[in-house]
Amino acid sequence: MTHAVTASNQVRSPKRRGDQVFSTSALVAGVAILVVLAAVAIFLVAESLPAFLANPADISSDGSGFWGLVGPLVFGTIWAAALALLISLPLSIGIALFISHIAPRKLAQGLGYIIDLLAAVPSVVFGLWGITVLAPAVQPFFVWLVDNLGWIPFFAGPVSGTGRTVLTVAIVLAVMILPIITAIAREVFLQTPRLHEEAALALGATRWEMIQMAVLPFGRPGLISATMLGLGRALGETMAVAMVLSPSVIISFALLQSQNPTTIAANIALNFPEASGIGVNVLIGTGLLLFIITLIVNSIARVAINRRKAFSGAN
Repeated sequence: MTHAVTASNQVRSPKRRGDQVFSTSALVAGVAILVVLAAVAIFLVAESLPAFLANPADISSDGSGFWGLVGPLVFGTIWAAALALLISLPLSIGIALFISHIAPRKLAQGLGYIIDLLAAVPSVVFGLWGITVLAPAVQPFFVWLVDNLGWIPFFAGPVSGTGRTVLTVAIVLAVMILPIITAIAREVFLQTPRLHEEAALALGATRWEMIQMAVLPFGRPGLISATMLGLGRALGETMAVAMVLSPSVIISFALLQSQNPTTIAANIALNFPEASGIGVNVLIGTGLLLFIITLIVNSIARVAINRRKAFSGAN
């Protein structure tokens, strides 16, 4: 009887003030992010409608209309981000594994701090670096690629004389997203249960086999999240792309030519100051498409994470 009364009193006892403040703050934060997201979506849709309904001749001189204009922009955005991810992902995984499981602890801590500081560099600094240092440095290499591998469509000539190509932009974006993917992957790899690692080593596995059997499967959901976060940064990057790239509204898989497909974000940044009338609505419409692309990428990542979680040991 005494235990029943005590349990009843515990159930009916009021929450502490700290719990109430925390629960209310968490609820307000969760609702606020949904309200902000909905407000952004409503604004983009409302301001984009005139572009969708306008006469195609008022949008482009060739009469292709909004979709004819936005097609190359969507292609350029996805193409540049995919190239950056292709360059950055293997390096990020290698650096994260080196810091978490291979390097001595003092070296790992110092290298981790350097990687984290790299994420704080403003994008305009990366843009300046891409223009003044990277583009002139890689231009002779681009010439070599065209001379020796020009038969491959990706490396077809004529080569750009300035080095400011979509491949250069991809390298800059890869450097920008590398600290994001590396930092998250490093923390995920460090969360691998020690017993899993020791069990693999006790069975005779080498260090690489232990990483392959225990660390990578455990960290796969987190690695997917890190990859999608880096991809989102690459998709929305503006200043570095606008400063480095020599843009053209075209669809081309050539990586080394002077005419390159531009991205949605860079196109908005370059053209918005001079836009007026329906041109503003067209630019906002392209921003809506970038918003949708980002949501799709995040949704695909969430589905992949949920499918792999049961097999990762993370739960």
